[in-house]
Amino acid sequence: MAQLIFPKAYSSVLDLRQTEKAVKELKDFFESELSTELRLRRVTAPLFVLKGTGVNDDLNGVERPVSFPIKDLGEATAEVVHSLAKWKRMMLAEYRIETGYGLYTDMNAIRPDEELDNLHSIYVDQWDWERSIAQHDRSLPFLQHVVRRIFNVLKRTEFFVYESYPQLKPYLPESITFIHSEDLLAMYPNKTVKEREHLITRQHGAVFIIGIGGELADGTIHDGRAPDYDDWTTETGEGHKGLNGDILLWNEVLQRPIEISSMGIRVNPETLEKQLAVRGLGHRKDLMFHKKLFSGELPLSIGGGIGQSRLCMYFLQKAHIGETQASIWSAEMMEECRKHNIFLV
Repeated sequence: MAQLIFPKAYSSVLDLRQTEKAVKELKDFFESELSTELRLRRVTAPLFVLKGTGVNDDLNGVERPVSFPIKDLGEATAEVVHSLAKWKRMMLAEYRIETGYGLYTDMNAIRPDEELDNLHSIYVDQWDWERSIAQHDRSLPFLQHVVRRIFNVLKRTEFFVYESYPQLKPYLPESITFIHSEDLLAMYPNKTVKEREHLITRQHGAVFIIGIGGELADGTIHDGRAPDYDDWTTETGEGHKGLNGDILLWNEVLQRPIEISSMGIRVNPETLEKQLAVRGLGHRKDLMFHKKLFSGELPLSIGGGIGQSRLCMYFLQKAHIGETQASIWSAEMMEECRKHNIFLV
């Protein structure tokens, strides 16, 4: 409960009925715009995958997936997905999607180890997307180009919401600011990661922090990343590493940053081998996904996930993610939220 933020004198701009309608409209608009902007085809996604294939997203490597035996498959174990970071890349190959085009899916997941607060739920809903790229696209300028295009979709969505609900005043900046996690550390050497994110996002309104997962100058990492999807070891100039990052937006309601997307250029065989070694996970090379990548069966790609409920929370100016999605919350949290005019679905 100590992690919860209760904005002073908070009252939802939209009531429950308006919120449900706005969530549907917002999701439909953003999905269509994202698909058009990045040339993505919609595909159907699995809720679970077989354990031991290397397909499930390992996140930081410590989160437990929900699992269950399948009777008709000889009690083989299935895992509810954490995300579809690696599955999407296999689908690019399966659908034979050419360079410059991609796919997206409506992903639903369960993350039982999440610490529940204003931004975190055990239920995760996001648009997972992946796009085939050429070798020359594996660069920082191309990553930034794609981030700007996604930010353009965010700007259009904000205006769409404002047109429908003028009481929700826009406050996104005109452009997104790029900064490498190494430079952010140099700017605020005595601050924690979360404090650094807070300061830089409050200053600029929208920030893309580059280089998530690789070791920084002080021996720490900005945040955890699995070794087998995002590329966080490639040199990008000025001693910096990483072709991935996070999109953070300043949330006026909570007066703190909110991470909307984690994304990046994906590993090639060389960086996959390097990153598995860094994490001491060389044994994964024998897993199905990794074998496909090493053998050249999977295309080079860029991809990421964009949180649906968080996006709705941000644009509808809500104080808690539970106002835009149905999940499970403790009775204590629900009661405390009600006292502060936050009504969880």
